[in-house]
Amino acid sequence: MKRQWFFTLLRMPLKRMLKANPQQRWFSTMLMISLALSSILPVWSSRIKDIARIERPRSVQIIGYGLVTGLNNSGDSRRSTFTLQSVVSMLKRFGVTVPRFNLRLRNVAAVMVTATIDPFMPVGTRFDVRVSSLGDARSLQGGVLLLTPLVAEDGTVYATAQGPLTVGGFQIEAAGSMVAKNMVNTAIVVNGGILEKTLPSDFVTNNKVRIILNEPDFTTAARIAEVINATPNFTDAANAIDARTVEVQLPDNLSTNQIIARIAQLESLQVTPDPPARVVINERTGTVVVGGNVQLLPAVIAHGGLEIRVQLERIAVPPPPFTIAETKVLERATLQALEEYRAATPIEGAATVQEIADALNKLKVTPRDLIAIFQALKKAGVLQAELIVE
Repeated sequence: MKRQWFFTLLRMPLKRMLKANPQQRWFSTMLMISLALSSILPVWSSRIKDIARIERPRSVQIIGYGLVTGLNNSGDSRRSTFTLQSVVSMLKRFGVTVPRFNLRLRNVAAVMVTATIDPFMPVGTRFDVRVSSLGDARSLQGGVLLLTPLVAEDGTVYATAQGPLTVGGFQIEAAGSMVAKNMVNTAIVVNGGILEKTLPSDFVTNNKVRIILNEPDFTTAARIAEVINATPNFTDAANAIDARTVEVQLPDNLSTNQIIARIAQLESLQVTPDPPARVVINERTGTVVVGGNVQLLPAVIAHGGLEIRVQLERIAVPPPPFTIAETKVLERATLQALEEYRAATPIEGAATVQEIADALNKLKVTPRDLIAIFQALKKAGVLQAELIVE
């Protein structure tokens, strides 16, 4: 019965959409998607883990300075003095002393190595690191990163990195010509980083966990707290602190397994979020997305277009009789301005996306016209939604 009711609801708009012109079909299709979603699930519910996250220690960005060797004469030149100093210092550690001015290196490049590590990564975990050229190297293709310590902002060494580079592009030069694809001065060392020290991973403080909403909203935070308090094992345990944070009190003397089980139970709870009414407009691509909660107050819209046509005509002018002059070709431009007349269309209070679609379809608007109409409705104060222009 529900499926039959749903397709019966869509049949009439689809008939009108098939008879419309391509511009009307574009706009109708966009709004029909929103209507279909709202028809299938009148009350949309989501898991807490889909709209929020459990607060935990933050990830840490680490960085290091290293050398890439094995380049095909595409490394740093002598102008990059820090590369020469780094090579000299590295060779001294291996018992090799070489005067700096005797070095002629074009297969070595100084690079910066960056990565991000998470709190729950154990020691020995391998992860990808990104390498970027620091000097004037032309390409890092075919290079190998030498052992590089990676430190955090406090100077603590958390990991080391080493391994062959994956550039993801190429650059070939020959006889003064060059063929290149993508950037060749940055690369990735796949699984090149090894974690040497773990981050703090305490996510429970004073037997409390915090739920952080992805989009701050007071109504959604209050609903999350209400759902949690109505769940067994969490009676009167949740408290909405602000629009983004909900704090949950856990019982004392719980083991680690029990704490994880309680958190998993929290993440699976179903909550009905209350998203704000928004209209998002991308003027570069002509994309318009209308939220399901958007409403319009009664208004009158008159929308017309001005079309200017320029037609170029060529006229052949023959020479006078009994002359040897050549025939001349003259060009003449005809300018014509056409203004399309459209009567003012009254719009009653539109409470759903489909009603807004029906009202605006009466004006036969194009995507570009739709952007101008929504901007005018917002300035007039009849668009009950946040207008975001990108």
